[in-house]
Amino acid sequence: MNFKINHDKQHEKFFSGIDGYEAKLEYSLLNGNILDLHHTFVPSELRGKGVAAELVKFAFNYASENNYKIIPTCSYVRAFVERHKEYSKLLA
Repeated sequence: MNFKINHDKQHEKFFSGIDGYEAKLEYSLLNGNILDLHHTFVPSELRGKGVAAELVKFAFNYASENNYKIIPTCSYVRAFVERHKEYSKLLA
């Protein structure tokens, strides 16, 4: 599945509009350099297509490029890091 991920800094989320649905990964910015990734939502119509994983990868890449650390509060994000240890170096 090919889709574009956007970053809405004002509402603290990474999101994508796909087929009329919005998938999102919400965060809180702490201390100016820590992203607390606290909520992932993918509508049932889009689940099982790798959308959540792409949102999380995007967030980790954004953190890496901008010298942020990540707190994986969201259970999906924690499970993602367990499966993809290469991202653990970005954890706060």
